[in-house]
Amino acid sequence: MKDIRPNKRVAALGSAGILVTATLLAGAVTAPTASATSSRPGQDREARGAAIAAERAAKAGIDWQDCPADWGLEKPIKCGWVTVPVDYAKPNGKQIKLAVDRIGNTGTAQERQGALVYNPGGPGGSGLRFPRRVTTKAPVWANVAKAYDFVGFDPRGVGHSAPISCMDPQEFVKAPKADPVPDTTADKYAQRKLAREYAQGCAERTGKAMLQQMTTPNTVRDLDVIRAALGERGLNFLGVSYGTYLGAVYGTMFPGHLRRMVVDSVVNPSREKVWYQANLDQDVAFEGRWKDWQDWVAANDATFHLGTTRAAVQAKWLQLRATAKKNPIGGVVGPAELISFFQSAPYYDSSWVPVATVFSAYFAGDTKALVDAASPDLTDTAGNISSENGNAVYTAVECTDAKWPTSWKKWDRDNTALHKNHPFMTWANAWMNLPCATWPVKQQTPVHVTTHKGLPQVLIVQSTNDAATPYEGAVELHKRFQGSRLITEKGAGSHGVTSLVNTCINTRVDAYLLTGKLDRSDVTCAPHATPKP
Repeated sequence: MKDIRPNKRVAALGSAGILVTATLLAGAVTAPTASATSSRPGQDREARGAAIAAERAAKAGIDWQDCPADWGLEKPIKCGWVTVPVDYAKPNGKQIKLAVDRIGNTGTAQERQGALVYNPGGPGGSGLRFPRRVTTKAPVWANVAKAYDFVGFDPRGVGHSAPISCMDPQEFVKAPKADPVPDTTADKYAQRKLAREYAQGCAERTGKAMLQQMTTPNTVRDLDVIRAALGERGLNFLGVSYGTYLGAVYGTMFPGHLRRMVVDSVVNPSREKVWYQANLDQDVAFEGRWKDWQDWVAANDATFHLGTTRAAVQAKWLQLRATAKKNPIGGVVGPAELISFFQSAPYYDSSWVPVATVFSAYFAGDTKALVDAASPDLTDTAGNISSENGNAVYTAVECTDAKWPTSWKKWDRDNTALHKNHPFMTWANAWMNLPCATWPVKQQTPVHVTTHKGLPQVLIVQSTNDAATPYEGAVELHKRFQGSRLITEKGAGSHGVTSLVNTCINTRVDAYLLTGKLDRSDVTCAPHATPKP
């Protein structure tokens, strides 16, 4: 889901398109036989193509070299490439190269258990910074790093892996954009026009042949090819947010290729949720977590001076929003930019203090902090290219993965009704996803996520108040994956739980990845520490 740092996910559609990872035979090169389930002849061809690509990758391996200087990955992290077909039904057709990186395990050769491959979510997120958890000595991951090489990758279409695009990056970040909450039918028509143009831009700038192959199942096949290229008989995988959906589909398509898997902050894998309903569910969850943050701001009024009740803090938000709508702050920060910045607070607890500090500073007379935080930097061309690319991949994967409603009446009815009690994110999210209503390539049917022979026990970790991936998604995957265990962080809501300090969770993740052992039953943990202003 939309889980790249939200203040980087700038309004995409000209208005509110915001947002709105037993010891292995490390040298083994044989790829296990693909066990992808199929329900149509094309999937049989794709399964065969995936097996061919994996066999080739196993023979070729990865030529690890020092990473390019401009990738921001310090030594001893190494980088390389894995070749995959664009279309797995045509394994001898056009190929692309996927960027991968690795840092070796910090323990002894005897302690090593292979590679741990990571995906941070998106769709559109890069996993290349994962090995930096070793170079920066992230304490939560120190034990696991002794046993595993940490491996990241840019999924197809992302970053250095044949990146795709849907519009000019400088236009993508330009501000201010229109208020995502429509006042008139004309406002809605303008947004619909932008959405159609964005969808067409994806076809023109990326090409329909590539756009058609930007799907979760293909990224899962790519993941299996990476596994083979690493020389791993069984994949060890850590997926966060959308990365959990990659894990769910991988476990369904390649159950016998999986060794251990941790999924953290879980996308609901139900076909009925992917992806239209999942985004509506997000809007409800964001409203709840927005209120949690406002309660915290109110409880810390001595620091922030924004009011001692949630209602008072909300009144300040509405005042700021109205001001920005009438006259964009600094000429560039309107309601769309405010949502893009403020939504990081309901996303991540780590954003609670920074967002509240900027909010407080504005009402103390400092507008510069808000403009600096919420406006685009047109001189950061590399960052803007990355932001546009991330949004393009998000759109391409979600729109191509599943069939979306094509009736504007349905979109209008559903989002108008939802907005009444969940106004923070609803319309912003609607416009971001509306290109899927006029998508220029064939939309597919999501994989039916379920347990097949060979699936090992999976560890699921989830906070109850998560905004981006509501708790019900973890419960649903737990039901579908037999033998899985669910760790619930009760009363917490930060997105991405496994990297936070919570001993109840950290020790169990370590135990599972290091020994394969899980609790006999599901576990409920108290929340991690609340941020201190």
